[in-house]
Amino acid sequence: MDNGPLEVVLADYGDARHGEDLAALMDEYARDPYGGGDPLPESCRSELAGRLAEFPGAFSVLAYRAGSAVGLINCFMGFSTFMCRPLVNIHDVIVSRGMRGEGICGAMLELVAREARRRGCVKLTMEVLEKNTPAQVAYRKSGFKPYVLDEEMGQAYFWQRYL
Repeated sequence: MDNGPLEVVLADYGDARHGEDLAALMDEYARDPYGGGDPLPESCRSELAGRLAEFPGAFSVLAYRAGSAVGLINCFMGFSTFMCRPLVNIHDVIVSRGMRGEGICGAMLELVAREARRRGCVKLTMEVLEKNTPAQVAYRKSGFKPYVLDEEMGQAYFWQRYL
């Protein structure tokens, strides 16, 4: 369902509208079962853009259709020790439920790739839940694949430890 042209932009954390759209989309993602199912804490909603602005190497991409925010990707610079060059880790990918399947994710990922090339990066990394097959299909369409160094050793897992 096309509601006009898609506009994909690098977010300006100092722009009030971008900050509000970023927080609203993150809240939408947090409420989704793939985002944990709980609303984003109000303190996080109110501080998110400012905290991202302060974080070295953070950047975000927003997608708009007919003036409404419909997608968001949050990214953080990292470093590939194997290639001795910077990389971009894609941390959050959100496309509003009613807008999925319209190429919004792919368009945002292409802007992320252009920005990563501009920054001299060697690759993009991301994590995706095992059962989030719609996201996996979208990521594969954009050239992503599971992280494997050696087929005999298997693919990498993403682990965490809260502090």
